[in-house]
Amino acid sequence: MLMKRKKAGFTLIELMIVIAIIAILAAILVPNFLKARAQGQLTACKSNCKNIATALEMYSSDNGGRYPTQGSFTQQLTSGNYLKLIPTCPAAGGSTYAPAYTSTQTPDSFSFYCTGNNHAKAYTGFSTVSGGFPQYSAESGLLDHP
Repeated sequence: MLMKRKKAGFTLIELMIVIAIIAILAAILVPNFLKARAQGQLTACKSNCKNIATALEMYSSDNGGRYPTQGSFTQQLTSGNYLKLIPTCPAAGGSTYAPAYTSTQTPDSFSFYCTGNNHAKAYTGFSTVSGGFPQYSAESGLLDHP
């Protein structure tokens, strides 16, 4: 006597349970990935600030302790081989350091900051974060949060 075998497979309920578990895990993990991405972009922006500050210090040592004026800030750094190009802020996704990183300088000092407002997701514990961070100045170094 021949017995018929049932084909092995998953039932609809089993598939729906697996899909529900995957959806719950995704809902838990996706916000953490977005936060990590924002934190990485902020870290890259801080690194860019340090690179610009290092280029300004090299410019100063070559020019008798004077920093470039605000109008020639980017041109002096790129034409003098202190930086190949002015970096872009990864959170803003465009050319932000030249016009958006505003440099308010006297010949004996400098300070600049990120005017982009895309770093807010990386700051925890600060309810309102607008542009202006991270900041860098010759006197106090990197100030990375409000």
